[in-house]
Amino acid sequence: MRPTCSLRSVTATRYRTGSNRINKDAPATVPVCDAGAAVFWKADMDVDCDGQVTDACNADTDPAFQNDTAFHQSNGDPLIADQLPYVVVPGHSKIWNFARSGIRGGGVVAVIYNDTVEYAVVGDIGPKNIIGEASYATANDLGIDPDPSTGGVDSGVTYILFKHTQVSPIEDHDAAVSLGDSLAQQFVQGG
Repeated sequence: MRPTCSLRSVTATRYRTGSNRINKDAPATVPVCDAGAAVFWKADMDVDCDGQVTDACNADTDPAFQNDTAFHQSNGDPLIADQLPYVVVPGHSKIWNFARSGIRGGGVVAVIYNDTVEYAVVGDIGPKNIIGEASYATANDLGIDPDPSTGGVDSGVTYILFKHTQVSPIEDHDAAVSLGDSLAQQFVQGG
């Protein structure tokens, strides 16, 4: 289940990865590709710790911590980054508008790293020109250092976002896994 980016790109240009923040002159090299029932990209993984305050995710552990997420739990509270696997999509821009590709909050995502798959949901929106970010729980479940200040990986992560899907409630990880398994089987079989 490792698609190549030889398919049609849905982005006008390419994205920078978060690891490029250190080198502002680094080129934008990551396209978002259309694979029919899904869109995907291959990038790094920066760790998002935003949402509800926990022992692992707070202003002391993450200097860029924000106590909110773009999408909320069924009770109206922000997501819990160290408990819920979620992916951060780039904000709407001239590069790409995720909603126009059928991607929405709570949408199902397969995140692949070192031949391990973690099913997640679309849970937050990040900067308009950067791609490759997922929650503390996503990183941890994939065996990636989840520390928001020093963790993550510089490359090797594939994000497959299934179009027109939504887990409800968004915090139901078991539902994301169940739906993700089914969607991945269809995707691999070309459906």
